[in-house]
Amino acid sequence: MNQTTEPITNRTAEEFMKGLWKENPIFVMVLGMCPTLAVTNTAINSLAMGLATAVVLVLSSLLVSSLRKFIPDQVRITSYIVIIATMVTVIDFALAAIVPKIHKELGAFIALIVVNCIILGRQEAFAGKNPVKLAVADAMGMGVGFLFALMCIGVIREILGSGSLFGVQLFGSKFEPWVVMVLPPGGFFTLGFLLLFFNWRKQRKGS
Repeated sequence: MNQTTEPITNRTAEEFMKGLWKENPIFVMVLGMCPTLAVTNTAINSLAMGLATAVVLVLSSLLVSSLRKFIPDQVRITSYIVIIATMVTVIDFALAAIVPKIHKELGAFIALIVVNCIILGRQEAFAGKNPVKLAVADAMGMGVGFLFALMCIGVIREILGSGSLFGVQLFGSKFEPWVVMVLPPGGFFTLGFLLLFFNWRKQRKGS
């Protein structure tokens, strides 16, 4: 590997890894709170929303980065929203056709991916200013980081709130579910404890 290729490869890896932990969109930047609190009452809903958001983010970043030299600054944001809305429509129809039950449970939150600040923010802050390879790496890292955070919350809420994981019962009949965990307050409690835990880990690692 020559000296020109190596720095590019290293930066691509760095852009991907930052979204997983250092700049995790939920646990660090605290973005995308609407779907985070609304659809994470089960692990399967968390997985579906996380994957849908990640795919939209990657495809949008790919297009925005590819077209960045052809998009006038005056209509930059508008163009980004049109691209994102197109990707969301494709994913919405795909989910409705492949997993209609999950699509019905997620409801309007699939369409609301269009206004997810994580996606538009990455187009404006990164994809619109960097080459395709770096833009896709950044989008994949942020997407996987978002999925990881949703899964952490969804798994905890489903286990405590329903005594199951992906619909499979884990405990016997004597288990008393924590009903509050599948209700909106359960999302706030779980997110709060996870933010506390990850901030504690970060401070401990830095000390």
